[in-house]
Amino acid sequence: MFNKLRNSPIPIWVNIVLVILVLFMSFQVVQFYFGHEMLAESGITIDGTPNKNILYTTAGRLVAMIGASIFVLVTQNPNQYLVVMFMSILREGQAMFIVPLFPYANAPAPPIVDFGVHVVIVALEIAAFIVVFRLARQDNAILKEAYSKE
Repeated sequence: MFNKLRNSPIPIWVNIVLVILVLFMSFQVVQFYFGHEMLAESGITIDGTPNKNILYTTAGRLVAMIGASIFVLVTQNPNQYLVVMFMSILREGQAMFIVPLFPYANAPAPPIVDFGVHVVIVALEIAAFIVVFRLARQDNAILKEAYSKE
């Protein structure tokens, strides 16, 4: 696995960004599935079936993103990587505005700091997306040229 990462066209910093995102999402999944007392302390209402439905559905969607992220970390395919990075940009991009507007009751940082942190995360994701997009275009051009010679 480490040999594959070392020889991958995807830069190591892009892989590190994705690993960090997977860790963040994993923490959120654990909170949504098992950390109900932590969620309640932060001001999230978890009483009743509708609220638990939302929590578990959100956790399930995060699990799907984690699975896709781990898949592209293993395959190191630039085209597949683009899809995961695009989903991450959309997810964190909307969180950049939602989280500061509706902060948790016991948030560790003020909303403006939270916004700033999300801006940095989204900027890193966009930079990673651009790098991988260029790699995917190169790979696709090489494949197209190879197939046109046949």
